[in-house]
Amino acid sequence: MSKKLYISTYGCQMNVYDSARMADLMAPLGYTLTDKPADADMAILNTCHIREKASEKTFSELGRLRNMRQDKKAKQDGDMIIAVAGCVAQAEGAEIMKRAPYVDMVFGPQSYHHLPQMVAQATRGVGHILETDFPVEPKFDHLPEDAIDKNLSAFLTVQEGCDKFCAFCVVPYTRGAEFSRPVASIVDEAKRMIASGTKEITLLGQNVNAYHGEGADGKPASLATLIQKLAEIDGLHRLRYTTSHPLEMTEDLCRAHRDVEILMPYLHLPVQAGSDRILAAMNRRHTSDEYRRIIDKLRHYRPDLALSGDFIVGFPGETEQEFEDTLQLVRDVEYAQAYSFKYSPRPGTPAAALGDEMVEETVKSERLARLQQLLNEQQLAYNRSFVGKEIDVLLEREGKREGQLVGRSPYMQSVFVPSPAHRIGRIATVIVQEGNANSLRGELKPGSVADAA
Repeated sequence: MSKKLYISTYGCQMNVYDSARMADLMAPLGYTLTDKPADADMAILNTCHIREKASEKTFSELGRLRNMRQDKKAKQDGDMIIAVAGCVAQAEGAEIMKRAPYVDMVFGPQSYHHLPQMVAQATRGVGHILETDFPVEPKFDHLPEDAIDKNLSAFLTVQEGCDKFCAFCVVPYTRGAEFSRPVASIVDEAKRMIASGTKEITLLGQNVNAYHGEGADGKPASLATLIQKLAEIDGLHRLRYTTSHPLEMTEDLCRAHRDVEILMPYLHLPVQAGSDRILAAMNRRHTSDEYRRIIDKLRHYRPDLALSGDFIVGFPGETEQEFEDTLQLVRDVEYAQAYSFKYSPRPGTPAAALGDEMVEETVKSERLARLQQLLNEQQLAYNRSFVGKEIDVLLEREGKREGQLVGRSPYMQSVFVPSPAHRIGRIATVIVQEGNANSLRGELKPGSVADAA
């Protein structure tokens, strides 16, 4: 008998990947996905601890699920298993059980491969289930072989955890130490994805360019080596990777942006701040000039490389001049896109202890507005620079308008074109006619691959 599974996913692409694998694990138990939580026989909140007030949002959503569960029981429409997964679960599992005793199971991102066993326990009514230890065995060894992302553009986790311990970040405490999957395992999964129709793969990791998985010779392989191996697979048209740390931008990885044809000319390389004092306080272990030199090297190998970054404003003790240093770095680098946030403390992180140095909220808001104005200006100028140019676009899905498709450029821009739906899945040459703040618009070039059908 079919049962309904609802998964609400917050945060990073790795959570998106994990949620898809949870659905794969539950499928043999008769669960099919639903986007209506009120209909669900099981609801999972796959949480993220990075955003502000993550815990409060989790408890708010849990309250809504509790009400839906009570409605199901009142209507004699069965029960609902309620679970919390992800980084909030890992960091605050005991607190969740205390504040929300109606939750059946809480498990961290390293334990979801035990999901079928946990569901069996919950169904038998053995009590609350809490799994937030870091298991000895890698979870990837216990996922079913058909547990793959089957989208045209798909995620593939190759590395998890982080050993960098940035002062503001909870990842080392919620995802654990750095772990890299063996090259052979990743190549096998990639081949299965491609056989299922995937044309573009994004390699995922909290610190993906620290990848050091076992290679064919039994020795650690670099991310550049992994990329080269994946590029040899027939049928794979595009490769990307995210998220990277400046300390791990090795020479061979920089060269790969020149030498590997299917490695797309886009890189997300967070810097967080432009002040060396603030970078040191963040424990980033690089200076602003070292970051600039990395960018120069990358652009030497791949002049058209589009850069994305992360920025935190109002880190404890940040002065106006130090914020100006961040603005200057942005002007120097010129980003194609970027993500920026006001600093907010995360319990258990070193920066959270700097309460007496907190920047006033109004100052943080004003600085964030100035930074985002500059970043938005750069992104708009970058997109407008494509007007009149031809770019290859992987057509992925239908747009909101009738007769419209949406695809992704090599530089990670969303591209809208008029085209019938049967061309989804093709790589088309698009003549760009308009560059907007967050996307491009154009027409298919006559005679291009997608225009031939």
